[in-house]
Amino acid sequence: MIRKNMGIIYFDNAATSWPKPPEVNAAMQKYMREIGANPGRSGHRLSVEAARIIYDVREKLAQLFNVYDPLRIVLTKNATEALNIAILGFLKPGDHVITSSMEHNSVMRPLRAMEHRGIGLTVISSDKSGIINPAQISASIKNNTKGIFITHASNVTGTIMPVADIGRIAREHGLVFCVDAAQTAGCYPIDVKAMNIDLLAFTGHKSLFGPSGTGGLYIREGLEKRIEPLCVGGTGSRSEVEEQPDFMPDRYEAGTPNTVGIAGLQAGLDFVLSTGVSEIKHKEEGLVEMFIEGIRNVPGMILYGKTDAQKRTPVVSFNIDGMDPADVALKLDERFKIMARSGIHCAPSAHKTIGTYPKGAVRFAFSYFNTQEQVAKAIEALRKISKRRK
Repeated sequence: MIRKNMGIIYFDNAATSWPKPPEVNAAMQKYMREIGANPGRSGHRLSVEAARIIYDVREKLAQLFNVYDPLRIVLTKNATEALNIAILGFLKPGDHVITSSMEHNSVMRPLRAMEHRGIGLTVISSDKSGIINPAQISASIKNNTKGIFITHASNVTGTIMPVADIGRIAREHGLVFCVDAAQTAGCYPIDVKAMNIDLLAFTGHKSLFGPSGTGGLYIREGLEKRIEPLCVGGTGSRSEVEEQPDFMPDRYEAGTPNTVGIAGLQAGLDFVLSTGVSEIKHKEEGLVEMFIEGIRNVPGMILYGKTDAQKRTPVVSFNIDGMDPADVALKLDERFKIMARSGIHCAPSAHKTIGTYPKGAVRFAFSYFNTQEQVAKAIEALRKISKRRK
């Protein structure tokens, strides 16, 4: 596999990060070779060791997000599951909620599903760069508004939302504030206390450098009493009763966990915490800045989102005037071994907002493991592709 992929430039990190730190693979192999047991279901040493891994991951996530109690972290299989717990478990018919036009379908589809069940939904239109005006949120609050559900950063434009400002508005009006941090956890600083975040959904397989099938949801203390679990069943705790435990995090963690994946996530978190989110952010910003500057003189290039690298994640979407984005992505792959993603990126509302619907755009998403040399090659590849446009 390594030989087969030699020379590939991977810019699809907004979908899933690759490569991972080598420690991630090693941790997963070690778990399968030396532990392999089910955490919390037995009292023997291997089960206890598996449980230690899971608790250590909760502690590391709590450190990363400034959560005072690691047991406020629910481990899920991805951000989508976390958001479904938050949205389907919290909202009731007659409630009203606010979201933005830049949301991923992992936010929008559960909200639309609840709309069919009787909730009211206001979608605030962002500007062409993908930013939302907090004043529009304030103006949209009604007597029955229960919460604000918003992405921390767009997976299309990379634009960072004014989460702290929106959090203050939510707190002032007694609203639950839920943030989708799928694109920011690990590469952008998140402080749930300072940002007044009540619910934080995140995934493990992107900038936390864990494997697929990992993620989580932070739930503010007391809020679990208002959120029904998405799934109920065995937890290894309170096994003598036939009702789901009502305490955190067991209330939301029915069934055998993906412990081997969580072991990989543990190693990914170790890498993030030891390297430092600020260092990761600084390097990725440098790659974005280099790319944006490098394509300024490429004929036909259309860039979406902010031009200031400090106001966006390492996600850059673009089109070449006169060319289909799917065709551009195919040429990048076949001719230059550059892996990108084209299309709607599971965010049709975002593409309608920036004017790229229905064909979408080409997306580069850089990672800490990308290099300036790779970015330079990509700029030159786009220059060559643009010369062939009609």
